[in-house]
Amino acid sequence: MRKSLQTQAEMTQEFGACVFDVTLDCEDGAPVGGEAEHAALVTELALGAAPGARVAVRVHPVDHPAFEADVQAIVGRAGARLCHVMVPKVETVADIDTAARALDAAGAPQLPLQALVESPAAVHRAFDIAAHPRVQSLSFGLMDFVSAHGGAIPEEGMGVQGQFTHPLVVRAKLEIASACHAHGKVPSHCVVTEFKDKAAMAAAARRAANEFGYTRMWSIHPDQIRPILEALSPSEGAIDQAVRMLLAARDAGWAPISFDGKLHDRASYRFHWQVLERAHQTGRQLPTEAQAWFA
Repeated sequence: MRKSLQTQAEMTQEFGACVFDVTLDCEDGAPVGGEAEHAALVTELALGAAPGARVAVRVHPVDHPAFEADVQAIVGRAGARLCHVMVPKVETVADIDTAARALDAAGAPQLPLQALVESPAAVHRAFDIAAHPRVQSLSFGLMDFVSAHGGAIPEEGMGVQGQFTHPLVVRAKLEIASACHAHGKVPSHCVVTEFKDKAAMAAAARRAANEFGYTRMWSIHPDQIRPILEALSPSEGAIDQAVRMLLAARDAGWAPISFDGKLHDRASYRFHWQVLERAHQTGRQLPTEAQAWFA
């Protein structure tokens, strides 16, 4: 956790923006019987994070005995320093309601929730969960999803190749991404466990973004951060095209224009503005003409 916060601070200085969140884990990170001590450590790390850092916490599931203690200990003391709370094993909208009430009781009624969708039933309810006003993002929990099928999905379905080809896994990923986009929420892609293989990591991130519509992705090792950023960031060519088109559209009063031999209108302008937003959020260098738009 300390290494992650250090890496975040270093890359914030490098890029001039905080380009990834650090989520301090209480669910899998805490040893059995040591939940309270781990929550205290997470609280101190969140309170001691650098100014401007984006720090979150993954608490235990809402039906776990440590859930309420996690929220009271961490959110109760460090809620103002958190950017969101991740809730794992979300099955229903009622689970989100339970989590929201706990955050409210801990004095953080405005703190967003992110939900980890990890079972076939949760995928079935993804649209309802994404519609909840407190939910900011849905993440796909690949390994729990596969294991929830009782062996019906082979182990390869967890791998860097199989997770993009097995029909049940592909369907789940598409449902979650579609649910998020339907309700203006952020779809976050699952981890890739082959963290030593940077080429495989980069290829997976590109597929998640370009084929499955995911706009964020989890890392489980510092070596994965840069390949993910590279894959989810617009290319220099896409940034240049977006700037040129938006300048031409502005000069035309946002009426339809002919640009590079093609017709474009406000739907195109909205798309290319989103390209520039992603470029800004991921620390890409913007042309001089566009920098004022984000001043």
